[in-house]
Amino acid sequence: MKNNTKYWVGFNLVKGIGPVRLEKLLNYFGDIRTAWLARSYKLQAAGLNKKLLNRLIEVRNQVSLDNLEQCILNQGIQVLTWDDPEYPERLRQIDQSPYIIYIKGELLAEDIWAVAIVGTRRYSAYGRQVTEALSHTLARQGITIISGLARGIDGIAHQAALAAGGRTIAVLGNGLDIIYPPEHRNLADEISRQGALISDYPLGTPPEGSNFPPRNRIISGLSKVIVVIEAGERSGALITASYAADQGKEVFAVPGKISAPSSKGSNLLIKQGAHPLLDPQDVLDILNMSLLEEQREVRKTLPSDPKEVALYQVVGDEPLHVDEICAQVKMPIEEVTSTLALMELKGMVRKTFGMKYMAVQEWNARYHFNLDQKREGS
Repeated sequence: MKNNTKYWVGFNLVKGIGPVRLEKLLNYFGDIRTAWLARSYKLQAAGLNKKLLNRLIEVRNQVSLDNLEQCILNQGIQVLTWDDPEYPERLRQIDQSPYIIYIKGELLAEDIWAVAIVGTRRYSAYGRQVTEALSHTLARQGITIISGLARGIDGIAHQAALAAGGRTIAVLGNGLDIIYPPEHRNLADEISRQGALISDYPLGTPPEGSNFPPRNRIISGLSKVIVVIEAGERSGALITASYAADQGKEVFAVPGKISAPSSKGSNLLIKQGAHPLLDPQDVLDILNMSLLEEQREVRKTLPSDPKEVALYQVVGDEPLHVDEICAQVKMPIEEVTSTLALMELKGMVRKTFGMKYMAVQEWNARYHFNLDQKREGS
């Protein structure tokens, strides 16, 4: 883990300090370590109420972050935070993105082409058939399948993706040291080898019912398209679809019998404007796979504008405040902010909290590689 990661883990243990409150603390203190070590009166000045302050102090007094960090490492779990360039870009862009995610397995660049497949635990034979066919077809096309490891449609989607030799990601509603449901332990092991298990809950968090609706924003946040196979009127899959709509994602639903309880929710989604899924090709058409190679080529383009080059030589793997960037490049702040905004649209840099910017890892590695190549040829 990086030097300051343990402090992110520490805040994650304090119930009630979510993305909004932590962002306020970071904006006030400037960095995670300073916020974690701050005195009580400064934390109150930063906006923590007495209840949250007491919880934070209790965690600071009772938990050894070094021991917890070692425990996480011993279990082969990776931790990514807002500060990390490897943090999934699509997830970073959603409202209240998790400030920390725990990963068992590996996230890859191609996971940007991901489809969430979700649905009821009480599926029909029809629902199983559609899920298997869709997940298998998409996985064979190189699309990552994302779901929640739950019984029913979720588990079937993961299994079909693995059987097709594809990648799949499971987003859990508990700590990664707990597998729920327990009968999916072997499935979880396979997913960690051929994709990833992800959670924003700290180790030891049990699978309580209240954990699952919030985790659904991560399922939709990581995905480009969401497909609801079968869902009752109160299905968690509908919560995922709602998050997806709020995030501007395309939502599909599989039409079902109007008399079937397991199809009432998915039929309602279609009535409300979701795309009816009639064939796996419907999803492939929305994804516009022909753009995949074009996007890969665009990402190979290096910054050519002199201002972009100057800024890129300054922005690195760690967040840097715009004032410091201005001081180093000796450019007016208006030029710096407008150029950085354009670079952010190109996927070259990303904006973090507190007017700080950092390089996107893929661009950064390619840029410095090309600089080395030019020096060797000169």
